[in-house]
Amino acid sequence: MSFRKTISWVLFPLTMWYAIGVWFRNLLFSLGIKKQVAPPVTTIGVGNLCAGGAGKTPLAEYLIRLFSGQFETAFLSRGYRRKTSGFVLDDGCHSPSRLGDEPAMIGYKFPNLTVAVCEKRVAGVKQLLARDLPPQLIVLDDVFQHRYIKPTINILLTEYDKPYFKDRIMPFGDLREFRSAYRRANIIIVTKAPDHINPIDRHNFITRLKLKSYQKVFFSQIQYLNPLPLMGTAELPLDTIDNVLAVTGIAHPESMLQYVSSHCDVTPMRFGDHHRYTVSDIKRIRKAFEQLKGNRKLILTTEKDAVRFRELASAEAMAGLPIYYLPIKICILPSPDYDFDQSVDSIVRENVSFLDRMHKTKFNF
Repeated sequence: MSFRKTISWVLFPLTMWYAIGVWFRNLLFSLGIKKQVAPPVTTIGVGNLCAGGAGKTPLAEYLIRLFSGQFETAFLSRGYRRKTSGFVLDDGCHSPSRLGDEPAMIGYKFPNLTVAVCEKRVAGVKQLLARDLPPQLIVLDDVFQHRYIKPTINILLTEYDKPYFKDRIMPFGDLREFRSAYRRANIIIVTKAPDHINPIDRHNFITRLKLKSYQKVFFSQIQYLNPLPLMGTAELPLDTIDNVLAVTGIAHPESMLQYVSSHCDVTPMRFGDHHRYTVSDIKRIRKAFEQLKGNRKLILTTEKDAVRFRELASAEAMAGLPIYYLPIKICILPSPDYDFDQSVDSIVRENVSFLDRMHKTKFNF
């Protein structure tokens, strides 16, 4: 028996109590004792059932690119591990300390986008709608378990190699709630899909998702782009590099390391998830980098780590270090049944048009 399975069985009694708590909470929402709000603004919720990343932020970026040129769009997140509390707007500094890593990264990549964080998403939407130029569309990050708000479109993500139908509730497994919660989604996206899925495997996988008649399913992949400098826009193809010191402070850097190692030699240097880098860390990184052989070498990190490194950009210890980050984007694979862009676009357009006609810009509760 593996160590993880051993620990899971030891924690099984705790799993039972956690499961009872989740069941009771969902029951309160089902009975209407806990109130769920459908705000008078078009919203797209992005979330997952498992703990940890399933590609929520890349999908949020995809939606922002798809709609921000058409509608007044905002991005609202909880702001995980930020040092502030309550409703906070990005002031243009894109600080992870104020906003959390993901919102800071979104703000940096989309400087003209309204980016906000708030633990209570209903309160956050209220604040956004009270602005002089209220949004027509709000992308809600990591909102599947935040049931106080009911998105216009609820998108659930699940990983191809670890789908919810193979997982169990925490701490025995990694699910935040029961598998049956997938029924709340309008769209299910299977992330990190392999390059080639034959029709039989695709059909069998979808069958195990147990889709309802109102649900659509899509498969997606992560695409890595050319590295970019920490403070700049000049791309540097990996094929021009011999050695990379890969510095990561995310939960699962394996796919990134695998991709980079297919282009050049990689020396990994891993920190804990959401690690806040210090001057001492930078000195360690510099020492490790100087030990790499050759002249064609650089320090490569993730987009999420990059926002934390930028907070130290003015530190003397950072001087002269060639720190680059590896951008990623999501690619929705063609479906024989539906087109993802058209599916969400038609709903968003119809809902925005309806709300504009109703002239609803305030919460009435």
